[in-house]
Amino acid sequence: MRIGELSRRTGVPTRLLRYYEEQQLLHPERTGNGYRSYPESAVARVGQIRGLLDSGLTTGMIRVILPYLCGPDHLVPAPEDVPAETAALLQGHIDRIQARIDCLARNRDRLTAYLAAVRPDGR
Repeated sequence: MRIGELSRRTGVPTRLLRYYEEQQLLHPERTGNGYRSYPESAVARVGQIRGLLDSGLTTGMIRVILPYLCGPDHLVPAPEDVPAETAALLQGHIDRIQARIDCLARNRDRLTAYLAAVRPDGR
């Protein structure tokens, strides 16, 4: 499929798809006339990239781990073959996510307590 169709099917602008290619996250083939040609699997790959970006990973981090991800429950190579640097990169990101979750939970609890104090009737 061409880039316009991939854009329509994923909801990702063509400009962003080109950026993913520049960042080596997507690897389209080129047709004789220079057009990008994406396989059907690119739809799922773009969704995966979007999900990883939404979780806060940078394109550099995604570039490192993307070759190991084949699906949410399937890793290639086997988990024991993932380089220590990649595992450390992921663990650092998990730690940052947890710190944000903890901060958000504290803020939620403080705001809830504040609202309970200023609006005892719950409205």
